[in-house]
Amino acid sequence: MKPLPLWKPVTVFVVALFSLLYAAPSMMGGVPSWWPSWLPQLVIARGLDLQGGLYLLLHVEVDKAVEQAAENMVDDVRGVMRNAKLRYRGVEHSGKEEVSVKLSQPDEMTQARKVLATEIPHAVITEDPDHTTLKLTINPKDQKEMRNFAVEQSIQTIRSRIDQFGVAEPTIQKQGEDRILVQLPGLKDSSRAKALIGRTARLEFKVVDEKGDLAAALEGRVPAGDIVLYGEQTDKKTKKANRQPYLLKKRTVLSGELLTDARVNFDSQYNEPYVSITFNSQGARKFSQLTAEHVNERMAIVLDNTVYSAPVIRERIDGGRAQISGSFTAEEAHDLAIILRAGALPAPVTIMEERTVGPTLGRDSIEHGITAALVGSLLVLAFMGIYYRAVGWLANLAVALNIVILLAILAWIQATLTLPGIAGMVLLVGMSVDANVLVNERIREELRTGKPPLLAIDLGYDTAFITILDSHITTLITALILFQFGTGPVKGFAVSLAIGLVASMFTAIFVTRVVLAMVLKNRRIKSLSI
Repeated sequence: MKPLPLWKPVTVFVVALFSLLYAAPSMMGGVPSWWPSWLPQLVIARGLDLQGGLYLLLHVEVDKAVEQAAENMVDDVRGVMRNAKLRYRGVEHSGKEEVSVKLSQPDEMTQARKVLATEIPHAVITEDPDHTTLKLTINPKDQKEMRNFAVEQSIQTIRSRIDQFGVAEPTIQKQGEDRILVQLPGLKDSSRAKALIGRTARLEFKVVDEKGDLAAALEGRVPAGDIVLYGEQTDKKTKKANRQPYLLKKRTVLSGELLTDARVNFDSQYNEPYVSITFNSQGARKFSQLTAEHVNERMAIVLDNTVYSAPVIRERIDGGRAQISGSFTAEEAHDLAIILRAGALPAPVTIMEERTVGPTLGRDSIEHGITAALVGSLLVLAFMGIYYRAVGWLANLAVALNIVILLAILAWIQATLTLPGIAGMVLLVGMSVDANVLVNERIREELRTGKPPLLAIDLGYDTAFITILDSHITTLITALILFQFGTGPVKGFAVSLAIGLVASMFTAIFVTRVVLAMVLKNRRIKSLSI
């Protein structure tokens, strides 16, 4: 038998020790009170199917993001036209991705077109047959980027909201071109979570049109450039809420994109919660300028097209601070502060699919999954011990170490274990046993040809190595493809399988050979129990 270098048994010992230490908290169902603080404290997180929670498939209305970009382009076009001293009769959002500019002087058409093409390069500019109107359309390439960005930004915003909400180990990932998968394990208040995730939270400041005829607007005769929005007014004495209409200027003079913070406070008079908001330096300057221009006018604070308050501006407000008040409960004010801090969604999201897994079902899944894994594993291990005798029990030890290494790595990388992940473990037991079967059969073949046991062991491992390597690499490639293109549970299965395959190569080829070499070192044996 080949000489055994010292580093090999040391490697086996170190890997086994660290694997046991990292896997122990997860195997015990959590970190026990007696577990020393200087030892690993990481526990494998359980997925939605193991501990219950909320599953949502969201659809991002990406076309709304393009439409919003076109609406924002209206102010840009007005600014360009004013700076270039070009006269126009109107600039309006005339389509989903289109803005129309009606010129006062047709002879300025060429100059206007040139200036707009320079200042707004992402727009395709066309001219109407009447030679008085220019149409700016967001080019298709930028539209595609806006749609992709809307999904990516939605994922980041939702993740930020959920992190502040306090859900451990959430899964938030893109599916397809305009869908987002959200899994919230262990969540109990699903309705609150859905409201927090799906709320667009677009904060706007709009000037109240005091000169406009609100009654006529409610009958459908809304003045040009105005919009009717509603809010709720609550009587402080009766606590009854009434729906209150407001006639507002359509133009948004300040938006929530410039917010840096949002906190819940309580007023001293009624002890009711309100949300205090703080703007960044740019927002503070705009807010100061805005309040200076509209002293003694009402400014509506609008969130998702609902007017929360419309206070009268008594004087210029410096410092970039404002407050949103309404008939909030403390919990509603807290959630509003969360979504304002996390930022508005770039486009509305709708729930396409919703599933709630109860904790009882999760416990049943764990019990059934573990029972199935144990029964399957014990049957396989019993077969190995009976059929291959002493060497078979050594193979069983390698399989057990394989599972411990897998659990340790899952805990170390803080992976989430799901039912498919448990299925991957069961499959891994079979593949680990298969690798040991190949080695044992090769050793048997060498023994049948009359070779001495020690030589048969060396030849058996050497000849089986390539076959085991080939089978593990092909399966590993499959696992990597599943991880790359799969979602949710499929990824959990792929992670368990991929890690286990690498561990299986180590235990089946390296560990068992080292242990055999240590046991048989300096011994002259005539037969092998295999």
